Amino acid sequence: MNYGFVKVAAAVPHVKVADCKFNVEKIESLIAVAEGKGVQIIVFPEMSITGYTCGDLFGQQLLLEEAEMGLMQILNNTRQLDIISIVGMPVVVNSTVINAAVVIQKGKVLGVAAKTYLPNYKEFYEQRWFTSALQLTTNNVRLCGQIVPIGANLLFETSDTTFGVEICEDLWSTIPPSSSLALQGAEIIFNMSADNEGIGKNNYLCSLISQQSARCISGYVFSSCGFGESTTDVVFAGNGLIYENGSLLARSERFSMKEQLVISEIDVERIRAERRINTTFAANQANLGDKKAVSIATEFVNSKELELTRKFNSHPFVPQGAELNEHCEEVFSIQIAGLAQRLVHTGAKTAVVGISGGLDSTLALLVCVKTFDKLGLSRKDILGITMPGFGTTDRTYHNAIDLMKSLGISIREISIKDACIQHFKDINHDINVHDVTYENSQARERTQILMDVANQTWGMVIGTGDLSELALGWATYNGDHMSMYGVNASVPKTLVKYLVQWVAENGIDENSKATLLDIVDTPISPELIPADENGEIKQKTEDLVGPYELHDFFLYYFLRFGFRPSKIFYLAKIAFKDMYDDETIKKWLSTFFRRFFNQQFKRSCLPDGPKVGSISISPRGDWRMPSDASSAMWLKEIEAL
Repeated sequence: MNYGFVKVAAAVPHVKVADCKFNVEKIESLIAVAEGKGVQIIVFPEMSITGYTCGDLFGQQLLLEEAEMGLMQILNNTRQLDIISIVGMPVVVNSTVINAAVVIQKGKVLGVAAKTYLPNYKEFYEQRWFTSALQLTTNNVRLCGQIVPIGANLLFETSDTTFGVEICEDLWSTIPPSSSLALQGAEIIFNMSADNEGIGKNNYLCSLISQQSARCISGYVFSSCGFGESTTDVVFAGNGLIYENGSLLARSERFSMKEQLVISEIDVERIRAERRINTTFAANQANLGDKKAVSIATEFVNSKELELTRKFNSHPFVPQGAELNEHCEEVFSIQIAGLAQRLVHTGAKTAVVGISGGLDSTLALLVCVKTFDKLGLSRKDILGITMPGFGTTDRTYHNAIDLMKSLGISIREISIKDACIQHFKDINHDINVHDVTYENSQARERTQILMDVANQTWGMVIGTGDLSELALGWATYNGDHMSMYGVNASVPKTLVKYLVQWVAENGIDENSKATLLDIVDTPISPELIPADENGEIKQKTEDLVGPYELHDFFLYYFLRFGFRPSKIFYLAKIAFKDMYDDETIKKWLSTFFRRFFNQQFKRSCLPDGPKVGSISISPRGDWRMPSDASSAMWLKEIEAL
């Protein structure tokens, strides 16, 4: 089972200008290598059989005939291979020559994609030699003894995916042919190109491909000429690029003198999910008018299991490298802007936050501090309340106090022990029975204190719960689950840690840095069960519900793309290969789906809170699910893994 992945390749072969025999041998060699690596579709550069820089030689009968003979040789020598290949050559149609991409498989020509937009400016003179697809007077052409479809509107359909082809300048046009092809079903676009180099041009090209693949919600495989093309006036660097919905998956080495094969896998299930979600994509189909594509059926014959080469970030909510700082700043700014608007709108005099010394309440407090600074309000109107209970440890208690002092907010300490003891007496609950009643009563007592203090001070209770906790239902209903505005509601736990660390290292307050970094290193816990004999945290959340990094991974692929459990399991095994064994991943995957379904009732009445990323579980926005939906199908699939 390939889970919706299609293995593709962009080839950059050596060429000799106008030497079809040499070029064909190089093409055949790379096709064979790609076949051995399990590639299902491979694309070569523009005019790969002849070389792109033939100039007026394209008008020579001998070159045109040798190109067709070269194609015939490729057909004969790849007849036993399953791979679909896309090669470039001049194709004679009636009395004209077309700049063409010929799609072949198992000795047959499936179709000929014709170039639509022929550049005729600066260093380009294609209209001197070729005719545009717009001027074709026929829909078929005889090539290598076969009568096959020709045009710029061809769709190649398999049971796994549908793809289309455009050529070089087509991409640079105002409305590329790929836009129409994508709207009519193409999930992957292949572009064979002869893109010469210039200062800054490569960055522009990458931006162009990224944007087009994102706009079309598609995969985009780009192959451009490399070493061997004439350098009489320009240089070709040999660009092989593979994108998926705006993201770069793989690329070649530019200016290499070696032949290259750039391979990756396009996730067409992900593309389909994005298109289903994006209603404007479907609406655009109404603008196609009479631009109807011609469908050509074929099939991937190779039944071998696909081996993935692409990597998967085990923390999909957390960007890698330099992008992380930018990401953290943006998330933090969104949280601040959301809270600022709510404070201004309500006219609240104070912000009331329960401070536990843990990650979530720390982030919420930091958001409050920066919001008050932005609004020109006194930090003393932020009321930080620490409420020690039966499970509070010295480490979290002192971190809470130290943090509030360093930030200069108003501090209150209200123990919940006496109130909870009285409550246990009132409801006849044994204080030595540390069950869900014992735990939840503490959470609700804390919420009652926060709400009442907010009423006293004409303030707002700022919620601290994060996206991961809300997805798992790891919150006490009408306890920490409730607030007047939840600033962390769409921030996943794996990102909360990095946000707090980012704030510490980027200086909200130098005095708070050491405390913030210690909070980052503190085990995650609700501290509702008494500490151990050494005064250390006994109740560790991840021991009970599982590692948050796994749950955030499951959450991302479940909500972002609607993937089934078996595919999420497959991806998790790759992403966490050296961290968790298969049984551990399966165990917590089952926990995730069971809890996600049976805890929906808590999400159905969530307080307001800002959306900061691609995923939110607000019942008013991104996620509308009945509280009594059955998880049986999802759990059954997990059991069968």
